[in-house]
Amino acid sequence: MGYEAVSYDKRIKENIRNYTLSNLYDMEMIKKYFLNLAEMLEINILLTNRHGEKEIVIGDSFLGFHPNTAEEPGRKIRIQNHTVGHLYIKELGSGGDEQLLNDMIDSTLELLMQLGREGYLHRESSIYVEELEKQLEDKRRVSSQNEREDILTGVYNKIYFESRMNIIDRSLVVPVAAINVNINDWKFANDHFGDEESDRLIRIVADLIKKEAKPEYVIGRIDGDVFGVLVPMPEDGEVEDFVERLRRDCDTYEDPKLAPSVAIGVVHKTNTEELLEDKLSDAEYEMFNNKFEVKNAPGYQERLRKGIN
Repeated sequence: MGYEAVSYDKRIKENIRNYTLSNLYDMEMIKKYFLNLAEMLEINILLTNRHGEKEIVIGDSFLGFHPNTAEEPGRKIRIQNHTVGHLYIKELGSGGDEQLLNDMIDSTLELLMQLGREGYLHRESSIYVEELEKQLEDKRRVSSQNEREDILTGVYNKIYFESRMNIIDRSLVVPVAAINVNINDWKFANDHFGDEESDRLIRIVADLIKKEAKPEYVIGRIDGDVFGVLVPMPEDGEVEDFVERLRRDCDTYEDPKLAPSVAIGVVHKTNTEELLEDKLSDAEYEMFNNKFEVKNAPGYQERLRKGIN
């Protein structure tokens, strides 16, 4: 059955169309009840679905009988103003109490409709509650995600990155590499290509950082065009390899307009008394030294300006 995000009242009104008798009833239990009723009242019983297809047959009176629910609907079983089945009765004799027979059949019909309504409402209510809980959980998850992620890039935002930095400090983990990654000439891209392209440049660099980082790396966008990366307990040469791969990815990135380039500073926290906040500031200083080298390297300006030539 398909369920859409609709109001409960509309759901209850419309979804009954999706239900069959087997959705609403324990058909084996209904059959046992009909057997006892047929024996007690000396009748044969036929229960069909809404289209007239036979579901339960008690006795031989309905052999060769093909119900026409439009012209001869029998007794309709209706749930939420919608017909879900038809009940046909044939008496085997004429000596019984006609009033008792009619009363028993009417009571049986009312019982079926009551049970069907209760089963339908219980099932739909349960599904509705489950869907509401899922929607709330989805909203909580999105809200939690928005609280910690930078919307543009998907890495941690500055506030959450700083909280992770403090957690690492309190855990007394050493060594920890603190890396400052700054996009070179982001303002050039913004001035010449506009906000959309300069935002795309930030996303490109963020994606390249995520591509080369291991799952345990902590990555955050700590300023407009600046990323912080923390590497707890790196192996020998691991940080240097990460930096080299990131530089290479940027330098070889193919794009008709943008030429991603980064300046990177790396400092290691080796003493539990040191704070990563201070180390990240030191890494920023190292990044500026590296920026001077990168921007004055042969071919840098030509690559930077390729999109406006």
